[in-house]
Amino acid sequence: MKPGSQRMDSTFSRLLDKREAQGRRRRLTLPPPGAVDFSSNSYLSLADSPELKRRYLALLQSSGDGDGPRFSLGSGGSRLLDGNTAFTEALERRIAAFHGAPAGLLFNSGFDANAGLFGCAPQPGDAVVYDELIHASVHDGMKLGRAQKVPFTHNTVHAADAEGGTESLSAVLDRLCQGSQGESFRNGSRNIFVAVEGVYSMDGDVAPLRDIVACVRERLPRGNGHIIVDEAHSTGIIGPRGRGLVCHLGLEDQIWARVHTFGKAMGCAGAIVLCSPISRAYLINYARSLIYTTALGYPSLAAIQITYEHLAGGFADYRLQALHALIRRAHGTLTSLCRRRQIPPRILHIAPSVPESPIVPLFTASARELAACCQQHGFLLRPIVAPTVPTGTDRVRLCLHAGNTDDEVDGLCRVIEKWACDKMGIECNTNVPGVSEDVDSSMMKSDTSRL
Repeated sequence: MKPGSQRMDSTFSRLLDKREAQGRRRRLTLPPPGAVDFSSNSYLSLADSPELKRRYLALLQSSGDGDGPRFSLGSGGSRLLDGNTAFTEALERRIAAFHGAPAGLLFNSGFDANAGLFGCAPQPGDAVVYDELIHASVHDGMKLGRAQKVPFTHNTVHAADAEGGTESLSAVLDRLCQGSQGESFRNGSRNIFVAVEGVYSMDGDVAPLRDIVACVRERLPRGNGHIIVDEAHSTGIIGPRGRGLVCHLGLEDQIWARVHTFGKAMGCAGAIVLCSPISRAYLINYARSLIYTTALGYPSLAAIQITYEHLAGGFADYRLQALHALIRRAHGTLTSLCRRRQIPPRILHIAPSVPESPIVPLFTASARELAACCQQHGFLLRPIVAPTVPTGTDRVRLCLHAGNTDDEVDGLCRVIEKWACDKMGIECNTNVPGVSEDVDSSMMKSDTSRL
């Protein structure tokens, strides 16, 4: 090893040790074999669908027949060189039509889509006003961009709803438009982009999008307020046939751009930016994460098409119904046990309202301990702690899936109840599933055969 490499390893080692001491070091892990999945973002369990796998393989095998696309493992280059195909452009049009958008542009991932969009769309002198809990990819895109960046308090639209020294969306827009420096925003010569998510990945709550649209239109009446909605966690689970929050609210004409990703409820990979045809042409010329990367290959594009055909045909509707039934069951059981056992919030707290998404945060000051306990009993959940979430809001992130069963949800809730009782030092007669051979196998794996 070169001496310079040794010095770098020494530097990296010190930094890793510091993060270890703070309890913040990240590591790659493998899911335990047979564990029940309450962690992944595959909300509709489509990635494991035998029917989708069969149709996907059939599409691959039929490629090259007649006038169909040729099957190749990779695209061979970027979209601007040799990686563009008629199949890619037709898929973009189909997805855009499904979501009620005039045009769309595929990216390799949601991260690439946000980095490309926010890195080039806002111009010098513009501003990006973003929800403080927006995705990390949006932050990275804004760092590449040339506009000023201003956060607003999560899901807080009006100043009267803000707490302490925090700023609401309306307060931020009012401040930007004040004085001589705000003249360009008031007269419409400069733009303000407002960045929000449809469903937030850590809290599972939904953006108050109607109020956001009304606020932007009122504060920026000259039409220079442009809303961008990241629909990563709302694609597939909100709106008619999973079209997302914007379509659910009928706001397609009020939103400047949408980012839909395919690696969560859709069960595959990739993303698309929905926008106007001119905006699409602009991104093709200026979005670096599109220009300088190899395009999606045919296998990835085929998976996206099959999944969208499944949604559009209504074949996933019963999955969505099953998912929402599990959401109500899990939330009702967990909130009931908190009341019945009088569990202090520092040990376990569940938001009182039924979630609109499959993400249920289990707030606790002992997130790592609770997650480890669940994993020991065969349920895969992950602790989410600062700085990923704000200090004092550590939680275990419970993600429900259409492929989970009632028995799995009930078994998990019994484990959580037993753990909480042990933390409180009170007796608990609840039987919890274990990981020994005498445990019913249905508690140790997701039963997706019914889907």
